[in-house]
Amino acid sequence: MGEEIEVIHSWSAPRSLSTSLMYSFAQRNDIEVLDEPLYANFLRVTGVDRPYKEELRSEMENDGNKVVKEVIFGAGVKKYRYCKHIAKQRVPGLTNELMKRGKHFIMIRNPLDILPSFEKVVPPSFLELGLAELVSVYSELSESGRPPPVIDAADLRKNPEATLRGLCEDLDIPFQDSMLRWEAGPKPFDGIWAPWWYKSVHKSTGFSPAKKYPMPFPTSLYDMLEQSLPFYNMLKRHARRSSSNYLNSTLPHPSLPVPANEKLLAWVGDEIVPRETAKVSVFDSIVQGGDGVWEGLRVYSGKVFKLEEHLDRMFDSAKALAFSNVPTREEVKEAIFRTLLRNGMFDNAHIRLTLTRGKKVTSGMSPSFNRYGCTLIVLAEWKPPVYDNEKGLMLVTATTRRNSPNNLDSKIHHNNLLNNILAKIEGNNAGADDAIMLDKDGYVSETNATNIFLVKKGRVVTPHADYCLPGITRATVMELVLKENLALEERRISLSEFHTADEVWTTGTMGELSPVVKIDGRIVGDGRVGPITLRLQNAYKNLSKDSGVPIPTYEKS
Repeated sequence: MGEEIEVIHSWSAPRSLSTSLMYSFAQRNDIEVLDEPLYANFLRVTGVDRPYKEELRSEMENDGNKVVKEVIFGAGVKKYRYCKHIAKQRVPGLTNELMKRGKHFIMIRNPLDILPSFEKVVPPSFLELGLAELVSVYSELSESGRPPPVIDAADLRKNPEATLRGLCEDLDIPFQDSMLRWEAGPKPFDGIWAPWWYKSVHKSTGFSPAKKYPMPFPTSLYDMLEQSLPFYNMLKRHARRSSSNYLNSTLPHPSLPVPANEKLLAWVGDEIVPRETAKVSVFDSIVQGGDGVWEGLRVYSGKVFKLEEHLDRMFDSAKALAFSNVPTREEVKEAIFRTLLRNGMFDNAHIRLTLTRGKKVTSGMSPSFNRYGCTLIVLAEWKPPVYDNEKGLMLVTATTRRNSPNNLDSKIHHNNLLNNILAKIEGNNAGADDAIMLDKDGYVSETNATNIFLVKKGRVVTPHADYCLPGITRATVMELVLKENLALEERRISLSEFHTADEVWTTGTMGELSPVVKIDGRIVGDGRVGPITLRLQNAYKNLSKDSGVPIPTYEKS
């Protein structure tokens, strides 16, 4: 008489290498396998047709609950029982014991690979693929506190041993080398349907690598591919990455500066979407040529600081670049407010607002290809000031010069930031917080990311905004300087004047007003935050707290 054994449930879509995986587990000395034990019940309940329907229903148990109780969870002679399930066979009426007992895992495969081969036997459909049911299986098990391991068939083919070792670890069973190979030919535990579906796997003796170059994808299945991919991608985000199948798989999963930003909602185009699906088209101008304009805004105490000024600059930049079909000011505001409300962001948040020329009908430089209208992106994040505004910053001077208006006018707040990025790389390589950028004549323009000020003998001085962006935070601080009855001068400034300044600070929406304590190895002043800097920091803090455009409050319908 057999004993109760532990059941391992494998859930997958058709044509997902599930049979190969069943053969792999069958090689273990502690496992017996069952090939789709719920198939006959599936045919009985759904009435779908199969070439082997009558034979299958006459030889397999048709009562799903009886199968669960007596076959799946029946007594056995080995420690484990492996059940290969196709997700769509989990039909209504089955006892919930099926999901409550045993160890479960999910195997996924890209519909791009499944669909072409699937139609060789059965006309493919979204329901036949069963990807929605796979998501349902994952969700149900997760809600019960037992999220199932997920493996990708692409990983299994790329690195079978690593993937199987990882799966065994997740299932809390020992890995056995025997799982990596099997003899060719039919198996005694194959289902009745094997002659129709298993011809290629019968020729195999292990997990074979994917072909380097795939077959053309049938355009007739394009709509079904679009329907299926979101379900595959949702599960893929939870998959164990155990091989080099991914281009960046050698990199560790990065931690976020603010963990709460992992579950953001962003506005893209005309809708709000989760962080991982917040994407623009490969035909968008921002991808094709960095063809977009942007603004950075901050949220303080339920208000968006300097919103109107930022929108003025964004629309001016879009006009300078001859954008057409630009959203209205009210539409942009509504997108900002909706995004903040959905995220519950009312303080200590930063918004990266981007407007691209939009999607093109074909790749290329010409704006004549842009016939869809602009793309609006509202990316709101929990983000405290990015610099240390108490201890101060260290700057170095970059060799990369700031753009001249002869080349690209910096008064256009565009997304083509390579000039600044090259300077930032120099700063990073020097271990500095940022890099000072000079104009073509060698005068200080700004840093790679911010405007810059100095204090000498009580006078506040800042460079002309000829080669740099006339920042909104810059203008705000200049107003505060005058309100504090300090002398303000805007002129050309040489680098040596910054080296010998009494105080230096930078300004920008992202970092607010940030003191600088060292430039090119030279200590600024006495190396501490200066009195005028502190005075203006406090004035800025009070202004940002008390002014701004209020975020509309949530209203019940």
